[in-house]
Amino acid sequence: MKVVAYSIKPFEKEYLAIANQKRHDITLISNALSLDTAFYAAGKEAVIVVTNDDVSAKVIDKLALFGIKYIITRSTGTDQIDKAAAAQHGIKWSNVPSYSPQAIAEHAVALALALSRHLVEADRDSHQFDFRNDNLIGFNFSGKTVGLVGLGHTGLAVARIYNGMGCKVIAFDPAFPENAPEIGSVTLEQLFAEADVISLHLPLSASSRHLINKTTLYQMKDGVMLINTSRGAIIKTIDAITALEKGKLGYLGLDVYEFEKDLYYEDHENDTYKDPLLQKLMNSKNVLITPHQAYLTKEALQEIADQTIKNLDLCSESPTPLIAEL
Repeated sequence: MKVVAYSIKPFEKEYLAIANQKRHDITLISNALSLDTAFYAAGKEAVIVVTNDDVSAKVIDKLALFGIKYIITRSTGTDQIDKAAAAQHGIKWSNVPSYSPQAIAEHAVALALALSRHLVEADRDSHQFDFRNDNLIGFNFSGKTVGLVGLGHTGLAVARIYNGMGCKVIAFDPAFPENAPEIGSVTLEQLFAEADVISLHLPLSASSRHLINKTTLYQMKDGVMLINTSRGAIIKTIDAITALEKGKLGYLGLDVYEFEKDLYYEDHENDTYKDPLLQKLMNSKNVLITPHQAYLTKEALQEIADQTIKNLDLCSESPTPLIAEL
């Protein structure tokens, strides 16, 4: 099958090559998919995209003109794809339902640990030969209550880590799994009220967008720690900043950001315009930001590549492939 893959980073190429084994004719380009770059899809049957690509209705209209039959996103999230537009053109789409949840889980916990023990500040000061530790007092996780919003593969992996640290783990998920005896099932309101640490592990949807807002933030404990490695728009950024300024939110760890599109994955150091909300976050005390890297391990990259190629295989094997449409 002839395919074009958008937004390819240099480090992805070897993993895709290992997975593909020359089965498909894949053109790899670094450009993101947009109205201006859709022409790369001419003469192809499928496009491979990622979360920050533009797969809106207008772009899909253009892809359809080029004869695209399949959209494969090498991500779990699919909110970048206008599914109604794809259906209108008879274009099938698929995602990577789960890849190395352990990688994301470990990063989520790493953010929490780094915040609690002020590791970034400690490293920065030590590199300047300032070895005072007056402002580096942290807290133990053992005995703390950790609330997980979402208990999919990643949420369960996070729960296992925190259980091993001696935490009391509670969670909210409308489809609470049966195989989680060590996790307390609670309502969302109970979770907000009881948790010392809240970690978000749910997809972005109409109901989860801005789930964390002024109202829900003030249902939480004073000084609560909030970790987000799922989707940026689950948190209403301006409300989180206000909660930080007032001390309601004690710690904030973000691997995703509400307005990261056209920002993350690129070097913007010399840009004259800086996102004012992101600047406020960066200047806030007890905030740790990473550039959407929670998934970024060797193991996860190979899993993503393997599943992406598997989805292409399914497309080429059958005119009506049974691929994930979540």
